[in-house]
Amino acid sequence: MLNMITHGEPTDLQPLLIVHGLYGSARNWGVVAKKLSDERQVFAVDMRNHGNSDWQDSHSYPDLAADLAEVLDHIGPADMLGHSMGGKASMMAALAHSNLVKRLIVADIAPVTYGHTQLPFIHAMKKVDLSRVEKRSDALAQLEAAGVDDPTLRSFFTQSLDLKAHKWRLNLDVLETEMPKIMGFPEDISGSFEAPALFLSGANSDYVLPEHRDKIRSLFPKAKFVKMSGVGHWLHAEKPAEFIATVRAWLARA
Repeated sequence: MLNMITHGEPTDLQPLLIVHGLYGSARNWGVVAKKLSDERQVFAVDMRNHGNSDWQDSHSYPDLAADLAEVLDHIGPADMLGHSMGGKASMMAALAHSNLVKRLIVADIAPVTYGHTQLPFIHAMKKVDLSRVEKRSDALAQLEAAGVDDPTLRSFFTQSLDLKAHKWRLNLDVLETEMPKIMGFPEDISGSFEAPALFLSGANSDYVLPEHRDKIRSLFPKAKFVKMSGVGHWLHAEKPAEFIATVRAWLARA
């Protein structure tokens, strides 16, 4: 089963399962999870090929959804919050295992195939000479030299670095091979998720466009759409307080 971090104790409210995005981990969501756990128990997972979860040869969304279903079988039916890749995995889990997902929150992603790629970041991480990394700043400097210009992204990537073991907690080889599946979304989906679903996106992001709404509504008929102003794709990290407040308010009334 996926590695999992538990926040808070069971309450009368539905538990929440948080699913991180590409190159992320359960630890990245610590602030959000801790804040939301004042009302309900919150679980955050490391997806396969990330964090402390097992490495696998496949990284398809049906496989990621099956991983999440195994977690839900363990913790019981829950609400689910997924960002980016984790949002796609959560959508797939809701569609394939609707008996286990009570409500769905999808953060800045749509069930579509995107034309861009995340491969340059994998190539940059592979260029880091881990034998010369004694502290995080060593890796940050090498990532900058490898072409990762955004300091926020450099810092984010190094959160998946095991300094003591001199290795990435990311299965970079498999993520590289499976990138077309990660950027895509299965087309052969039948059925729909009939429970409430919130699609929360950043106003400065182009991941969820107006032309995606028909596809979203065909799979999630009860979808509601909310935009957060002044943020891009990493909306939960750019404005965590506003993100938490929005999630909390929707869960209280949905």
